[in-house]
Amino acid sequence: MIMNRLVKKMLPNPSRKTLLPLLAATVLAGCAVGPDYKKPDMAVPAAWGAAEPAAAVEALSLSHWWTRLGDDQLNSLVEEAVTGNLDVAAAKARIREARASYRQAFGAQFPEAGIAGSATRAKTGPDSVGGTGSSGDPYSSYRAGLDASWEVDLFGANRRAAEAARYGLDAAEQDLRSTLLSLIGDVALNYVEARGYQARISLAERTAKSQKETAGLTKLKFQAGSTSAVDVANAAGLAAGTEAGVAALKAAFASSVHRLSVLTGKPPVTLMDRLRDTAPIPAPDGPVATGIPANILMSRPDVQIAERQYAQATARVGQAMAARYPSISLTGSINTSAFQIGDLGKNSTVSWSFGPSINIPLFNAGQLKAAVDIAEAQRDQYFISYQQAVLGALEDVENAIVSFSRERERYQGLATSARAYQEANRLSQLRYKHGSSSFLDVLDAERALYSAEDSLLQSRVAITSNFIALNKALGGGWDGEMDAGEPLVKDTGTGPHMASFGNQ
Repeated sequence: MIMNRLVKKMLPNPSRKTLLPLLAATVLAGCAVGPDYKKPDMAVPAAWGAAEPAAAVEALSLSHWWTRLGDDQLNSLVEEAVTGNLDVAAAKARIREARASYRQAFGAQFPEAGIAGSATRAKTGPDSVGGTGSSGDPYSSYRAGLDASWEVDLFGANRRAAEAARYGLDAAEQDLRSTLLSLIGDVALNYVEARGYQARISLAERTAKSQKETAGLTKLKFQAGSTSAVDVANAAGLAAGTEAGVAALKAAFASSVHRLSVLTGKPPVTLMDRLRDTAPIPAPDGPVATGIPANILMSRPDVQIAERQYAQATARVGQAMAARYPSISLTGSINTSAFQIGDLGKNSTVSWSFGPSINIPLFNAGQLKAAVDIAEAQRDQYFISYQQAVLGALEDVENAIVSFSRERERYQGLATSARAYQEANRLSQLRYKHGSSSFLDVLDAERALYSAEDSLLQSRVAITSNFIALNKALGGGWDGEMDAGEPLVKDTGTGPHMASFGNQ
């Protein structure tokens, strides 16, 4: 109420009518220097070089691609990771930081105002001239005032800063998408590898058991005098070697489960009991539609981040250029003083001031021009980074397409090989039992069969791993809502309180 009275007292109607058009004209006179951002045109191929034509016609929805593996346990782990992963939490915090930076930069375009006041108790000293003066009575004085300032953004320095902050916020949001893309891919990959290790452990244990039975038969034949001690030793050694490999596979399985636990934001051993039971290796259901290469420019978050960073660098060029132009600020103040606090808005002494100030850079030894050169060089670097991101994304997809399709072909060959070795092992065992074959044939057949079946399991894991890599390369990821508005650390008691600086 006091300030309303002061404004009316300071600016009568004619002054207010003069001031408002002046402010409006100042705002309308604002312009911007520097380059206006345009999204770069990047030439990309019309089609993927390695993709089958039928698979590249139209891209499937890349969101929730992991559900095509048909594994409920994997689906649950992905959801838990999205909720509990610490890298995701850090990406959310970076979004909050970028939002605050944007609000800060945007707010710099508006006037600033503040209220100040003081209360003074004073006493006039004796007159020093001739030493005959007398002391006055103590008195009180009160002062209240309003100070305001506004930097008129004539050449767009503040607007360019807000523009750069806006692009930075876009990049932070894409960074969250990139984090989720990598996270989901890592969860799926470690889960598939864990199931692969389980299958290989089961195979090794079955093979070791079969080889022990063969070793037992060989020992009986040796006791009967129909074979040599060398055959007994070879049979025992083969079974022991296969059994020893189980320990290494179990260690690898534990590492994958530990990694899965950490990816979901839990201690390493949390998921061990949950994943201990053997389950099939997940496999994709059919081919992957890859769309056209131009989709990469929109679907890959790393490409989007690079493009937004290039846009941000472009805005900063304009910000640096604007610093070389004159700057104008409008400042004003209202002050009232009285000997009684109740008189501040009525019977008081009022003073006010209002006017523009201008700052024109004349000589700075080339510092401002150097700042522009720095900003332009940084923009070039971000433009090159954008080009590299596009080319890298295209390369990732091409490699993933080739790996996925060729591994499927390799799997068919390995399956045929494994069936042949199964028959060879059956025949060699039968011939050995009837004494028409040497133990060396049995030894070679068992080794070959175990190697073929183990390679087949590894190829099955590789097919799904390449399926995961292809979806990651295409930019597939999470499309659900992500709340980045709430801080992870909840502060309490942040109001005025006795200072405490924590434990030293």
